[in-house]
Amino acid sequence: MGIRSFAAELLPTALQGRPRTPTHVSPPSAEVSTFAGLQAKLGHLPKAELKSVRDAYKFADEAHLGQFRASGEPYITHPIAVAGLVADWKLDSQAIQAALMHDAMEDCGITKTELIERFGATTAELVDGLTKLDKLNFSTREEGQAESFRKMLLAMSRDVRVILVKLADRLHNMRTMSAMKADKRQRIARETLDIYAPIAHRLGLNQVYRELQELSFTYLFPWRHAALEKAVQRSRGYRRDIVARVQKDVTKAFADSRLKVEVSGREKTVYSIYRKMREKHAGFASVNDIFGFRIVVSSLPDCYLALGVLHQLYKPVPGRFKDYIAIPKANGYQSLHTTLVSPLGTAVEFQIRTEAMHAVAEAGIAAHWLYKVGTKGGNPSDVAQRLGALWLKSLIDIQDETRDAGEFLEHVKIDLVPDAVYVFTPMSKILALPRGATPVDFAYAIHSDVGDHCVAVKINGEPATLRSELRSGDVVEVITAPNARPNPAWLNFVRTGRARSKIRHYLKNLEQEESQALGEKMLSQALRLEGLALPPLEPAGPDTIWPAVLRWSGNRSPAELMTDIGLGRKIATIVAKRIAQDLHELGHKPDAVTLSLNRYSAHADTETVQGLVVIDGAEGASVTMASCCRPIPGDQIVGYLGRGEGLTVHTSDCQVGQRLYDRDRERWMQVEWAEEPTRAFETQLQVLLHNGKGALAQVAQSVSRSEADITHIDMGDERPGETADMKLLVSVRDRLHLAEVLRTLKRTPAVLKVQRVRP
Repeated sequence: MGIRSFAAELLPTALQGRPRTPTHVSPPSAEVSTFAGLQAKLGHLPKAELKSVRDAYKFADEAHLGQFRASGEPYITHPIAVAGLVADWKLDSQAIQAALMHDAMEDCGITKTELIERFGATTAELVDGLTKLDKLNFSTREEGQAESFRKMLLAMSRDVRVILVKLADRLHNMRTMSAMKADKRQRIARETLDIYAPIAHRLGLNQVYRELQELSFTYLFPWRHAALEKAVQRSRGYRRDIVARVQKDVTKAFADSRLKVEVSGREKTVYSIYRKMREKHAGFASVNDIFGFRIVVSSLPDCYLALGVLHQLYKPVPGRFKDYIAIPKANGYQSLHTTLVSPLGTAVEFQIRTEAMHAVAEAGIAAHWLYKVGTKGGNPSDVAQRLGALWLKSLIDIQDETRDAGEFLEHVKIDLVPDAVYVFTPMSKILALPRGATPVDFAYAIHSDVGDHCVAVKINGEPATLRSELRSGDVVEVITAPNARPNPAWLNFVRTGRARSKIRHYLKNLEQEESQALGEKMLSQALRLEGLALPPLEPAGPDTIWPAVLRWSGNRSPAELMTDIGLGRKIATIVAKRIAQDLHELGHKPDAVTLSLNRYSAHADTETVQGLVVIDGAEGASVTMASCCRPIPGDQIVGYLGRGEGLTVHTSDCQVGQRLYDRDRERWMQVEWAEEPTRAFETQLQVLLHNGKGALAQVAQSVSRSEADITHIDMGDERPGETADMKLLVSVRDRLHLAEVLRTLKRTPAVLKVQRVRP
């Protein structure tokens, strides 16, 4: 039985008063700054591959000649150090070459073609995946960063070595960042804490994860870090009796059981203590699991035997046992966790795992190269999947539905949440979801079709709402319907990036279809004012006008042009005049009958320049009723074509609409109600009522008797007295129906006054 002295690790440092290095749980390998130092780490490579690594070093050295870091060191020391970290993980020669040349394309003007010719396509692809996009292509730094991040993650999903080299690069930059300006240090540390540390955790690289967190915390909150580090040093001295007593008891218990184990000490990082204090709103003294023990055994059954030995030694704390062996974490982590009460009454946590589990727990995906866990030269992507890194594959799904880089980054950040719940399908398959996930997230995790057609859910056999929060152990059954579609309200409560991107993708497609239909209608009306009919959108033959129109407008297809018109990005009358000009050149002449159909005397004196659009309520997301005046059928209305916002309908006497009209007249157009609208419309009522028993019920019954629906009630924040003000959103068919609702409310005993709200 090999047992390292935990007390010996902890106590001398505390007694001597030396500050503990805050960046590691276990010290990293010494960094190298010369190729000789790097070569000492390349013993795992075949001799034939050492030459290619040396060639990559020479190439990088020449490329970075004359460049220096902020500290004044030659720049080549950074690529060598990154390659050293990658070599510590025993990655292959291609990854080490990529580490040496990871900045060559970005900082030295080296092209991808040059790298392919010198080092092969695979190494060139790795370097390209690590290269940021040209910042000059983007309007803001944030946009460029988001797009570069998306490029890197998609390269990572194809080859996991990309992110391993990137994490080594970020780790060395964080270790050597003291020479940078304070604002740049803060920005990089925040980015590391928000993105790169969670990625390391998601891929199981816990040692890198802890160090990145600790370094980020040091730069973001130096005073807090220093204060907590001193408190940890003091606590080592205070707790040395507990540590020594527990270690002695555990050593004797395993010796008596003749179970071969290795016991080592574990200490929480300063950042994890800080985070726990913030989550629990507690002081340092209440964080009682700063120290713990790790038990490494030789086989899986021995894990449970060791657990039995510990539970016979000390009493376990109820509810603090977790079996991550039977149900691994999403990143492949496996261990038994148990918290026991020591003889002195303090809680001590133990982690029990095999040597293979320990390798994965510390190095995650990198354990494939470092320890060859469970594979014999297997494909890295297969190992990533086996370790629970299916998240890599989900990046492709999110990318397919998300073209905006900022939105993609938002979805990825959501999926980087480390806490997870484990739920079951009716067929006993386990799914890991972020804490706070709902049945809708569960449905999309199974398949996008299940999510799109989800209508109801049963949790543990009982009906539940779609926004219910799932808990570990729940059995979730999703009920679908073929005609069901995603609800925009789901975006308010879903937690996974996959679900959010799928819902947004559906809504964007729906909006595009509706906007295209509206744009086609508007362009058709505008062309009729020119005495012409809209040409077919997909015509055949050499005499079509669409290629010339699309070159002029900058659109890829007539459908895209219609969508831009429907969203207000282009003005229908301007496009119509251009089409009329092209049709005239082809010999088409205005039709007198078409012109006469569009001369509406009622609009003869209007100053609007757009064609007439009829509103029937079936337009969908492309047409919205202004919330300031809430028009309903029977009101005189006008339309405002916002840039990228579609058509917004105002009442003609709306003061907000009048201000918009004075500012931007060319974007106003004639609209009118259809004779038979297809749905009801919302308008707002203000009600003054006696604040007596049952007053609200009387109002609701009156609205119901008049066959209208209440969609929202606002009673305000003021404490009610004898009277109360209330605002109602009611759904009515038209002005006649609204008049009936007002008459019914005025006859209600509790109502003193009621009127429609005007802006």
